[in-house]
Amino acid sequence: MLTYRIYQSGDETELVPLWNRCLTRDPITSTRFRNLVLLDANFDPQGLRIAADEEGCVVGCVYTVRRLLPMHGTELEPDNGWIPFFFVAPELRRQGVGSRLMQEAVAFLREQGRKAIFFSSYAPNYIVPGIDPAAYPAGFAFLQAQGFARLYSPIAMDFSLVDYEAPTDVAALKRLRLSEGYTFTTAQDGDLYELIQFATNAFNPDWGRAIREGVLQGLPMSSILVVREQGKLAGFCLHGGYEGVKERFGPFGVDPGQQGKGLGKILLHDCLSSMRAQGLHGAWFLWTGETTPAGYLYKKVGFQITRSFHVMKLVQTE
Repeated sequence: MLTYRIYQSGDETELVPLWNRCLTRDPITSTRFRNLVLLDANFDPQGLRIAADEEGCVVGCVYTVRRLLPMHGTELEPDNGWIPFFFVAPELRRQGVGSRLMQEAVAFLREQGRKAIFFSSYAPNYIVPGIDPAAYPAGFAFLQAQGFARLYSPIAMDFSLVDYEAPTDVAALKRLRLSEGYTFTTAQDGDLYELIQFATNAFNPDWGRAIREGVLQGLPMSSILVVREQGKLAGFCLHGGYEGVKERFGPFGVDPGQQGKGLGKILLHDCLSSMRAQGLHGAWFLWTGETTPAGYLYKKVGFQITRSFHVMKLVQTE
């Protein structure tokens, strides 16, 4: 007989190997699990629901989270809750274990007043943007059976740097913009406040957080590129800002009022050139919209779609 309970100290020693048995396209280490889950400021043991067998071994889990610490300002998103991951040991699937865990997880979030429940667009410590239906078709079907429906579908992209050379037309475009008063530099300490505010307010609070925490954790300033027009910040890009993974590109953004001038193209190629000079063999990211301006730019440069995800929302009534 299985036991259903909340997370207890020590469960992580069994959760990580079980995770790697189940989520084979997204393996994790004990260090990453600690950093992304246990040390998350929003972690609550009540939200990590566990199934254990008769011997006490963990055989499944569903993780729920809600904001206890605001992402930006005082906003706690009191109506929202997230389910970043779930899994059940392969030999116990289709026996109601996942359904029981999910029902308890949803009930917990409802008790906390959460009206909207998502899989799995939670920031900052998401593992994947959503469910990958190609990698986990059974997981996708399970979410649908539990009442979740697709909201939108971000894509992950990769770019090989092995044979990369910056296009000559980019150098010419950069010279033109320099002659018009634009400057392209690596970030300095004096750029940080404006850069973080710009990333937060013009784009996404998680972008500002990623820059702040990345620098605090040792992200080299040389990995952050900025463009200014007559001294005013117009755009930025960086790599290595998430979990210290140097080949992970982003965040990356250009002031909407400055788009159409090729500033993003210049920043992107400057960053790729820097990454190649450091001996990196690739650049990748987990999340963009395929039909956004950034998505079109990435594809034009040569980035390839490597995965697609569905962000899901629970749509059934309480």
